[in-house]
Amino acid sequence: MTKLKIIAFLLLTVLPFSSFSQTGITHEIGVIAGRIEFRSDYGQRNDSKTNLNNMGFGVSFVDYMNFSYTDYVNDYLAEHFKIRNEFSYSKTNLKHYGQWIEKNTIGSKQLKAMRGSTQLINLGFQLEYNFINIHDFENTVGSFEPYISLGPQVSYYTATATSELGELGNITTTPAKYLIPSDGHPHGYSNESKVVFSGALNIGTRYKLNKMSDLVFDIRAQYFSSDWVDGLNPNEDLFKENKNNDWLTFIGLGYIFYFDH
Repeated sequence: MTKLKIIAFLLLTVLPFSSFSQTGITHEIGVIAGRIEFRSDYGQRNDSKTNLNNMGFGVSFVDYMNFSYTDYVNDYLAEHFKIRNEFSYSKTNLKHYGQWIEKNTIGSKQLKAMRGSTQLINLGFQLEYNFINIHDFENTVGSFEPYISLGPQVSYYTATATSELGELGNITTTPAKYLIPSDGHPHGYSNESKVVFSGALNIGTRYKLNKMSDLVFDIRAQYFSSDWVDGLNPNEDLFKENKNNDWLTFIGLGYIFYFDH
């Protein structure tokens, strides 16, 4: 059922846009790869070691719909806006870092032994604003085209939570805060695969290599509608530090090819 939902969303996202392909809209396709920094319930909040070590790898496949060659769209809109359709995958391994694992207590040792991972498949689209006229950029090799984009994503995640001390779920291996029921789950951790929605904000710039291709530097912030994406979600009524849903940042480099020009 989950896979069917993903396929249905992809069709609903791509097909309406693809129907314009014979009306002057051109396409640019590309791939962007880079590092994921996952902000989750693993580790100490605002701790540099947590942020630098809970990182993974991500890759995105993108299709840009370019309206600048059409004659039925407002000139300003056509020269500054594109629609970015995107399919991406990422995986991040997670551990606890910070002051709470450095103490010589049973709880600290349990935290230090915990391990997690999350895999994400994302589908979605964004409305992208280009700061320079699209035709001016396309006709100037060696130029830059900064942009900003925003849009919805549907995300399918697979989260795992384990411990080097043994199976989670008992007082020997599991910190007390994760044994308490939370948000409809029997514990504050979960091994599960589910679909969630998310919002993505991208900023970046292209560099014009030649008439038919660009390099791209892309930064994405993605905020999820759930706090279970990393596999941890201690009861927020008891643990007030658990106040935000999971989110991530992605920094990548990519290559874009002009398919129709």
